[in-house]
Amino acid sequence: MRALIQWLLDLLYPPKCMLCHRLLDESTHLLCGRCGHDLPKHEGGLRSVKYFVKGIAPFYYEGHIRDSILRFKFYGMQAYAQQYARWMSVPVEAELKGMYDVISWVPCSPRRRWARGFDQCELLAKALAKEVGSDCLATLKKVRHTEKQSRMSGDAARRANVLDAYQAYRPDRYQRKKILLVDDVLTTGATISECGKILRLAGSGELVCAAIAAARHNNK
Repeated sequence: MRALIQWLLDLLYPPKCMLCHRLLDESTHLLCGRCGHDLPKHEGGLRSVKYFVKGIAPFYYEGHIRDSILRFKFYGMQAYAQQYARWMSVPVEAELKGMYDVISWVPCSPRRRWARGFDQCELLAKALAKEVGSDCLATLKKVRHTEKQSRMSGDAARRANVLDAYQAYRPDRYQRKKILLVDDVLTTGATISECGKILRLAGSGELVCAAIAAARHNNK
């Protein structure tokens, strides 16, 4: 019965590669045979992000990676989180191992979660935690709905947009613990820096961060 249901779903909604969006031969994979070799890999570490000791992102936010993340966030492609987590786990294990006790995420607002049906960074964090064998817990909540950062021009506008938008969530659970905070994309770092400030004020230990992709200007 399950095989029949999957066949019907594939007939109605043909599976497509998460990067180039070409049709796939079967629904058990997210990537076609052509993709995965010429991705815009991020070179070097991220530039300094305030409140964070170190950060990683396996890709630049451009090309097929950018298109894929937009489908993930705005078109309900939740299954992509597993592959993103596999990609992220490689630099996390290589560069951040031993630098965190728990994994958490940058939360979206209740309004945005309701509109999308999910919180994309929560999906990423939980998938990454499974990949690297770490605990994952909510450490923040978003208490003020904000405009999309992509609509803000300039670092100052982005910082103002997220100011006081987040609060610590049950800080007693992560006092003095080192946290790996997950975001989907790092551009100027305004959002994740604001979250880092809240976590440190709430009593967390040192912070590191990870994202699927970063803007090209965000490398060292």
